[in-house]
Amino acid sequence: MADARVTAAIHHWAPRFVANGVPLTDFQEVTAGIERWEDWCRAWSARAAVHEGLGDVAHAQGLNLSAGEHWMRAAVCYHFAKFVFVEDVAQMKTAHLKAVACRARALPFETPPGERVEIPFEATAFKGLLRKPVGVAKPPVVIMCMGLDSAKEETAAYEAPFLARGMAVLVFDGPGQGESEYELPIRGNYETAVRAVVDYVESRTDIDHHRIGLWGVSLGGYYAPRAAAFEKRVKACISLSGPFDWGDNWASLNELSRETFRVRTHAKTLEDARRVGETLTLKGVAQNITCPLFIVAGKQDRIVPWQDGEKLARAAKGPVEFLLLDDGNHVANNRGYRWRTQSADWMARQLGVPRV
Repeated sequence: MADARVTAAIHHWAPRFVANGVPLTDFQEVTAGIERWEDWCRAWSARAAVHEGLGDVAHAQGLNLSAGEHWMRAAVCYHFAKFVFVEDVAQMKTAHLKAVACRARALPFETPPGERVEIPFEATAFKGLLRKPVGVAKPPVVIMCMGLDSAKEETAAYEAPFLARGMAVLVFDGPGQGESEYELPIRGNYETAVRAVVDYVESRTDIDHHRIGLWGVSLGGYYAPRAAAFEKRVKACISLSGPFDWGDNWASLNELSRETFRVRTHAKTLEDARRVGETLTLKGVAQNITCPLFIVAGKQDRIVPWQDGEKLARAAKGPVEFLLLDDGNHVANNRGYRWRTQSADWMARQLGVPRV
């Protein structure tokens, strides 16, 4: 019998894996062979290596489009090898760096292609990916904020509807996330991170810094509206299943999420982590959100209560659209067709993009 952590990972995140690029058969085969959580990262890394190898073969044959597709799939599988695998940080980091490398190799061959960027922040720099729609001069840009267990290597499927509608996307690893997680712990005042990214956008001449949108998924669904409350250069914000107050939700979090949060806050104990979690709050802050806000929540969410989205909708002072899906799970990845294109269309309207 699989241990409780394996069961929790499969139960909570299965739709997300498939919606974000893991082939269904891969998900079924890999998870069917895992009984111990200790084997999770190794099993997923082995499957990722299959896709990586196919990319290497295609590239050697000069088939770069195919190589890019294989490497992208490998990056997603490597990402899910590491996403909440804090059981063995060294093993997790090995898988993570493979994910980073595969997505970087895929970038020039993606449609549209992308570039790795560095965004100055305090004494270090965030690593990000910037992709721009083909044939659009100086497009608006959507800054994408990751969650507790997501990183920029997972986001190609999230990026696609914005790119297709003529918006650039800039996805970055902020404090406690992806390439920043080893150096920078999670922080409640995420507006400091977004301010640095917006400053970076203003330094570019190929994207329109007067038309900036903000997007956040899961814990990023807290980070994005939190930043929008302070960063008035943001013209519109999307929040996907974000918590209103992480501390209020602490007791109901599953074991994997609590331990991952502890590691990414650089806390020694769960109690220390819980105290950090209390700083992740929109209480007394959400009323400062005046830009248009699009909120997505699922009533079947077992990670972040859908009522948190309702709290945010009531507290924000700008125009709000609240999409509550009765049959949606966390981030409603099981019903992506009911919000992915809809939210991208909404953002396009807010940023003045012509209809397509």
